[in-house]
Amino acid sequence: MLVDPFGRHVTYLRVSVTDRCDLRCTYCMAENMTFLPKRELLTLEELDRLCTAFVERGVKKLRITGGEPLVRRDVMKLMRALGRHLDSGALEELTLTTNANQLARHAAELADIGVKRINVSLDSLDPDRFRAITRTGDLTKVLGGIKAAKDAGIAVKLNAVALSGLNEDELPRMVEWAHGEGHDITFIETMPMGEIDEDRTMHYLPLSVLRERFEQRWTLEDIPLNTGGPARYVRSAETGGRIGFITPLTHNFCEGCNRVRLTCTGMLYMCLGQEDSADLRKVVRESEANEAIHAALDEAIARKPKGHDFIIDRGAPKAAVPRHMSVTGG
Repeated sequence: MLVDPFGRHVTYLRVSVTDRCDLRCTYCMAENMTFLPKRELLTLEELDRLCTAFVERGVKKLRITGGEPLVRRDVMKLMRALGRHLDSGALEELTLTTNANQLARHAAELADIGVKRINVSLDSLDPDRFRAITRTGDLTKVLGGIKAAKDAGIAVKLNAVALSGLNEDELPRMVEWAHGEGHDITFIETMPMGEIDEDRTMHYLPLSVLRERFEQRWTLEDIPLNTGGPARYVRSAETGGRIGFITPLTHNFCEGCNRVRLTCTGMLYMCLGQEDSADLRKVVRESEANEAIHAALDEAIARKPKGHDFIIDRGAPKAAVPRHMSVTGG
C-alpha cells in the first residue's frame, strides 16, 4: 500500500491523458492557449504501465481526465486496456471526467468496458450563457452526450463551478433539472490555478453562501455519502436528489485526502495546490523494470504534504500555482 506521512492511504489516482480541450472555459483557460508538443506526452502504453503500477500498490479507483480526455487520439484503447483491472478485481472503479462534447460517440463503449459512472462538467443550461462561459461550446451537443451516457446505463454526476455574476442565478434551476433527470450535481469553488484572462476574484462565490441560499428553497439533510473524492453531500427532501459541495477555499478538505494526480507528461503531483512533483516519465523511459517505478512511488508519497494553501482575494497572487487545471488533470 501507498501510505503518506500522515497515515493516509493513497487509493485514488487521477490521470490526465492530455492538456488539450475542445472548450475554452473562461475560469480555466486563457482564450489562446499554448498546448504541449506531442513528444512531451506519455504514450498510451506508458500511461497503462504507470496506472498498472499504482493498481499493484493498492489504488482502487482510477479517474481519467484532461483537459478533455476524449479528444486524445485512441484514448479508448487505453480505457479498454485499463478495463482488465476491473475484470481481475484489482480495481474497483474506472471512471472519467468529461465535458460531454465527444461523449455521444463513446458512451456505449465506455459502458461495455465497465465504466459505471462519469462526471460531466456543465456550468449553465442556458445556450447563450454556456457558449459565453466556454467560448466555443454547443449546449445541445453536450446534453446529447449526457443522454447517451444515461441511455447506456452510466450514472452521470454533473460538476458545476459556482461563478458569482455569471451563473449563480440559475444554479437552483440546474439542481432541479439534474434531479429531474436522475443525476447528482456537485458545485465547486473556482480555484486559483494558472494565469487566465480575467480576475478570478470577480466571480468567486463561496459555497457556504450558496448552501444558505439553497436552504431557503429546500430542506437539506447532510448524508454520509463518500464517492472517493472531496465532495460533501446533502439530500434535498423536495427533489429527492443529492447535491455535493467541493470547497477548497472556504473549507479545506485535505484531512482525508487519498488522492494523487498524474499529468499527461508523467509528472506526479501529490497535492493539487502544491508544486512539488515527481518525474515518472523519466523513470518509465529509463528503465524497463517496474521496480524503479515502485521505488519512485515510495519516494514521492513520502513527500505528500498535509494540505494545500489556496487563497483567493485581491491581496493574493492571481494564481496559487502557475500550472493550469487542464495540465494537472481537471
